Formats: sequence, structure tokens, C-alpha cells
Amino acid sequence: MNLEHYIDELKMLVNVDCGTKTLDGVARVAGIMQRLWQAEGWHTEQIDLGDKVGPGVLVTNTPPADRFDVLLVGHLDTVFAPGTVAQRPLSQDETRLYGPGVSDMKSGLLNILWAMRGLDAADNARLSIAVAMNPDEETGSVYSHHWIGELAKRSRCVLVCEAARADGSLVKARKGMAGYTLEFSGVAAHAGNDPEKGRSAIVALAHSILAINGLTDLARGTTLNVGVISGGSAGNVVADSATAELDVRFWENDECDRVHQALASLCARGFLDGVTTTLTRVNHKPAMAASDGTRALMQLVEKAGSEEGIAITWQAVGGGSDANHTAALGIPTLDGFGPTGAGFHSPAEWLDKASIEPRIRLLKRVVSML
Repeated sequence: MNLEHYIDELKMLVNVDCGTKTLDGVARVAGIMQRLWQAEGWHTEQIDLGDKVGPGVLVTNTPPADRFDVLLVGHLDTVFAPGTVAQRPLSQDETRLYGPGVSDMKSGLLNILWAMRGLDAADNARLSIAVAMNPDEETGSVYSHHWIGELAKRSRCVLVCEAARADGSLVKARKGMAGYTLEFSGVAAHAGNDPEKGRSAIVALAHSILAINGLTDLARGTTLNVGVISGGSAGNVVADSATAELDVRFWENDECDRVHQALASLCARGFLDGVTTTLTRVNHKPAMAASDGTRALMQLVEKAGSEEGIAITWQAVGGGSDANHTAALGIPTLDGFGPTGAGFHSPAEWLDKASIEPRIRLLKRVVSML
């Protein structure tokens, strides 16, 4: 393959600020991908998912079909704020590429394109292939998961092309996740003159964190993390409002139900007299667990790896992806078909150059064997 051509295309994608909420940037990336696929003669359309997110992109090797042999999935957005590209655009050294979203997952989007560019004409004619690129995976695919789910229901299997793990492993299972906002409403008062008349939302928030941490079950892999807090107006005012953002992860979907019910009960009871707590679940991804169909798909991938001389190893990982949604629908789903990378969601994010071409070959071989 022409690696420099690949890197030139990757540069077009990485050097766009496209955090989920940067709608114009996500739309720019969508437009770039749509034009690249159109140049290959594939049918493309942008999908309107509402005014809160950018567009999705659907690509098929034929005009929209009733059934697909495979659905290939990737996302257009990153987690990075506007201005990140100006600070650290795509760069490279002898072995790695760097930049916002370089492995999560601009390279995954490109690997789908390059694998299908190289697909044998007979396989292209024989198979019905769909590619879905969504604009909001990094915030839980709130607006796109129904669209992707409906495509998955019409597909024999789903291959998600997030990055392979740092050791090259593909992903057979992922933790589920749920995101919550807790809003605390108390009573303001002067902290010096009338503190007893106040009801501190911040104190209630502090109590809540201890109670929330108590719902953790490490033995079952269930974790809860209050990652963002805010509240109050001034140091001499008893705070009448505060907010916390909570992340929940779980291997077992019934654990999600247990935690949700416990959180609802705790918040209804409250954490401090005179302070009310409102719990809102803002996103949810079920756990991705291997089914019999998924295990059969794993065997096919292992055979493809053997034929391509690529060692196949598997991991179960804590981060979620769109694979969680499609696996929960009972569709055989595997993930990690992008090139090898790590440092996701951080300035240290990197992509291994040497892994690009083998992962393209692997994905092409897997699709050809369906």
C-alpha cells in the first residue's frame, strides 16, 4: 500500500476540530469521508440525526438493501475541544503518528475505506456491505444508537473498527456504561451571619459521593466514579446548588439495573435534610458479551489471521463503543479492527504505523470470507 497516501488522507481527518459538540467540525469530517467513498463509486448519504449532533454517514456498495452481510461501524467525533488541532496537529516520528483522534478513531475510518478499496471485485459483487459512521459515539451515541441498531438488525454481523489494543489484540467484550447527572438543590444563606438558615447543596454532594462509592462491586467489575463536580456561588454563601457527573461501568447488565435502582433510592431519600437531589441518566450502553454467534465469528477472524500471517489475540476491555449496542441486540459483533494505538482521549494518543497495512489486510480478508 502507499503509506504516504494513507497519511495524507489521515491528515485531512485528524486536522479538524471535531469534538462531539463541535457540530461544524463533525460535519466537515462527514463530508470528507463521503467524498472519499463517492470517489470509489459507493452509494453514500448523510443521515440527519437532529440538531444536537452532526450528521451520520451511510455507505453501501449497492443502493440501500433490505439485508447486509456485514455492517462496518466507525465514529466521526472525538473528545477534544476546539483549538486542539492548532496546538497539536497530526505529527509523526519514525514509528508512530500523533494527533487528536489519530487512533480513536480516524485511522479506523480510513482502514474501512482502504480495506474495501482493495476488496476483490467478485466479493464486492457477491456481498451486501454497509458502513455506518456516527457523530456522537464519544458521548454515548445517544442520538445515533437507534439508527445503527436498525442497520445492525438487518445485518448478519457487525465489525466495529475502533483501534486495536496497544498489544494488537482485538476486542471480544466490553463493559457496559451509564452516565448520570445529580443535581442538588438547597437553601442559600450568609455563611457568617446566618449559616444555620442555609442548607448546603455542596455538603449533600459530599455525602452522596461516599454513598455512591459504596455501590461499587470490584469482584463483579462494577465501578462508579464521580468525575466532575461543581456548585456554589461564593465562599461566604452557603451553596444552594451543586452538580455531579457520575460514570458507571459493569460487565453484567443486571448489575446496571441494581446500581440504577440503588441510585434512585438514595437520591429519593436524599443526602442532607433540606436538600433535594434529582437523578438523571444521560446515556447508557449495555455490556458487550460474546454470544454463540460471536464466538463463531471469532473463529472466522482467527482463520483470516492465520491466512494473512497475523497473530490474533483477544481482550475484554472496560471502555464502551458502538459494539455494546449492536451486541446487546443479539447480532454477532466484534471490535478493534482498526490499527494499533493507545493513549486515547489524551495528548499522548498515538498510532503504530507498522500496524496500518496488516490491519487493512485482516479486515479485507475477514469480509471476503463471509
